[in-house]
Formats: sequence, C-alpha cells, structure tokens
Amino acid sequence: MNSSFPRIITLLRKERGLSQKKVAEELNVSQALLSHYEKGIRECGLDFVVKIADYYDVSCDYLLGRTPEKNGATIKIDDIPDTNVYGKENVYQGSLLPILNKKLISNSLYIIYDILLKCNNKNLTTQVSSYLNIAVYKSFHLLYSSNPKNPQGMFSVPQKLCDGRSNAAQEIAFSNAACIADGVNVDDMKGLSKNKLPDLSPEKISEEYPLFSSSLFNVIQNSEELMGAEKQIK
Repeated sequence: MNSSFPRIITLLRKERGLSQKKVAEELNVSQALLSHYEKGIRECGLDFVVKIADYYDVSCDYLLGRTPEKNGATIKIDDIPDTNVYGKENVYQGSLLPILNKKLISNSLYIIYDILLKCNNKNLTTQVSSYLNIAVYKSFHLLYSSNPKNPQGMFSVPQKLCDGRSNAAQEIAFSNAACIADGVNVDDMKGLSKNKLPDLSPEKISEEYPLFSSSLFNVIQNSEELMGAEKQIK
C-alpha cells in the first residue's frame, strides 16, 4: 500500500460526514482496525481495497492515488477543456507537453479566480494576483534573458537581481494574502469578512466546476510530487 491510501479514505469519510464507527460497522471491521488503516499504521489487503472502493463508489486507482479522478479515468490532453470553451480549437504542432500544462494551469486559474470573485475582497484578489503575476514574470524573464542575443534592456531589473527581488516580492504578496484570507488587516488592506470564503471539498469542486476540476486535481498532485511527496505506483 502507498501513502495516499490512508489520506484518501479518511478524506472520503469526512466528506460524507460519517464517523469511523459507522463506516467500520458497514464494512464489517472493527473501528480500531479502520483507524489504523486511516492513520497508515497497518496495511490492508486487496479485498478491503475493493470493498471500500465499492462502499464509497470510487475506483481502486483513485484510492491508491494513481489518478485524481474518482471514477479512475486518466487525463488526456483532449479531455482538458480550455477556459474559453467556445473559442477556436487548438492546433497542436510538435510537442503536446506545453499545451497540456498550459491548459492545466489555465483551468486551475479559472477556479481560483472564481473563488476570489465569491470572496469579493479587492485586497485578496490583488495580493493573489501579484503572487501569480510575479511567477509569470520570473518565468518569462528567465526564458528571455537566457538568450544573450535578445535585447537586454526590456527589464528594469537585471537578471542577477531578479531572483532575489522577485522571490521577496512574491513572499510579501503571499503573506499579505494569507493574512487577508484569515480576516487580519495588513497595513491599509482590510481582512476578509467572516464566512466569505466558500465551503470547499473535492466533491463540491467537481460538482461546481465539472469542466475544470480534473485540471486542478492534477496540478495539486503534480505539485506535491515536486515537493517531495511519495510518487504514486505506476
């Protein structure tokens, strides 16, 4: 068993508002054993994986962290819609990797900005946008400045200063956003009012953003692997 299984079965139970006792009874196991499975203290057999997959109506691949889709579907480039679903079709030339990642990020940003819209806080939107803007700036600055043939006067901040200053600006924007989201005033920026952040869960995200949720789930999974999370069994 891998590290995803305990986390996912715990999340599924909590999403449905079920107690360990209730789930254990319906799965015909002891509460103590289920607790050990959820904490990763003990490993279950394949028969239990199948049983709990049927119980929560999800795929075994989802329980094992092999796909972010509960039905076990694996994402393909043609399955990822553009945020402008009525726009012209993309014409893929050469490698599909840039197009795939562009769509994953673009669709995820659609969800982020829709959440910001619901929060209705100008300061929060500004700080999150500043953080994301700097990420785009850093990426383009790197690609542009790495070629010495490109005119280097395009940027006011030279490449040697870019990393440190952009990282600092990004950290400031992120910390400001974190405080505002927590309802804390920062300088002249007012914190988010209580109960303004929408209630979210993987199920609610899937229901509210059926076209874009799979992109966000894949971005989360890919990012956590980059942060050192155990890679899933292939």
